[in-house]
Amino acid sequence: MRDSGQRASEQPAWRSTATALRHSPGLVRLTAVRFASQFGDGLFQAALGGAILFNPERHTDPVAIAAGFAVLLLPYAVIGPFAGALLDRWDRRLVLVWANLLRGLFIVSAAAVLLLGGPQTPLMLLALAAVGVSRFVLAGVSASLPHVVSQSWLVPVNSVLATVGSGVSALGAAAAVATIGFIGAGDTGSGTAVLLGASGSLVGAVAARGFAADALGPDGIRPRAVVRTVLSGLRTGAGAVLEAPGVTIAMLGIGAHRIVFGIDTLIMVLVLRSSESGSDLPAGLAGFGVAVASTAAGMLLAAVLAPVLIPRLGRPRAVTVGLIAAAVVQFAFVTTVSAGPLLIAAFLLGLAGQTVKLTGDAAMQIDIDDARRGRVFALQDTVFNIAFLGSIVVAAFVIAPDGRTPELAVAGGVVYLLGIAGVLAVRRTRC
Repeated sequence: MRDSGQRASEQPAWRSTATALRHSPGLVRLTAVRFASQFGDGLFQAALGGAILFNPERHTDPVAIAAGFAVLLLPYAVIGPFAGALLDRWDRRLVLVWANLLRGLFIVSAAAVLLLGGPQTPLMLLALAAVGVSRFVLAGVSASLPHVVSQSWLVPVNSVLATVGSGVSALGAAAAVATIGFIGAGDTGSGTAVLLGASGSLVGAVAARGFAADALGPDGIRPRAVVRTVLSGLRTGAGAVLEAPGVTIAMLGIGAHRIVFGIDTLIMVLVLRSSESGSDLPAGLAGFGVAVASTAAGMLLAAVLAPVLIPRLGRPRAVTVGLIAAAVVQFAFVTTVSAGPLLIAAFLLGLAGQTVKLTGDAAMQIDIDDARRGRVFALQDTVFNIAFLGSIVVAAFVIAPDGRTPELAVAGGVVYLLGIAGVLAVRRTRC
């Protein structure tokens, strides 16, 4: 596998990944865990979004929409550092098995609340628990990847699998949209779609169980008090990031993009909910599904381009180029605050943002030692989701009910410019 891996940079990313899969049964199994998890997550989150954002039986305003996103994303931010600390101390194979089973249990319970017409509070709490447990699955998969594929293959393999995984998640979301469309946009349709999301957890648990004990690391597991491990996780991850300039740059780029993407997501939801949204896109959840598919298509294109751009430009410059392209898209398309340009922006921002994300993943997998890698990926989850959620919460208090507040879109462009300035400052002083 290592000899083949030395030629990875000479092959297209998709061919490199296919070769790596042929040489590593462990990579095939870990890919099954990842894709099953992401399909189930996409299905569950889209179904829950349908229940909260586009459900005629549960009316919501912009602030309530922000609260719904908080339920979906707060666990990513709060649990992320703790998940990372534990992933660097616990057998990751066992974490993947039990986290999938717990998530499946929470998803089934949430579906029962919807199907029985239960109140909003238990639904939100169960969703919070399900998404929180998901942090252990996705962070665990990312931290485990270097154990099943050689370092020389990491950039193309991670690029393809992370991006195809986003497409798999989009397929799960599409399945939820189709289910709700077939049954109806009420609690029954949303509850049925949520229930289907448990399938990904079941498949992921079965696939993870096939690994041998300790096969996914971490190397040299040392028992340690859980509370102390949890409390030290965020600090350790942050220290590792600051020690590696390339990872610092990636975090700045990821944070800036997610702030803007949060603003743009709220704009898109409200424009599609508005009766004035026009005929550019279908209204409601179906229109949002089209926007999600456009973003996923941009991410898929990033899987092709990123392995070519990263070696030629270098990781810091690749982040810079991605942020510049995103800023241009933001000012050119999102500031129009109309459905057609927003759809174009969804595709282009998916491309630019995923390029930055893949660059960051490569930096973390290559520049961070295995003993701290799980905590760094968990810290990335925290930055990724606090930035996204924080921007949605702030925007919810100033945005118009129909989403047509171009000043917010301009503010997003300014955030990209500030991110570019931060990246250039780190490059100039530390690279």
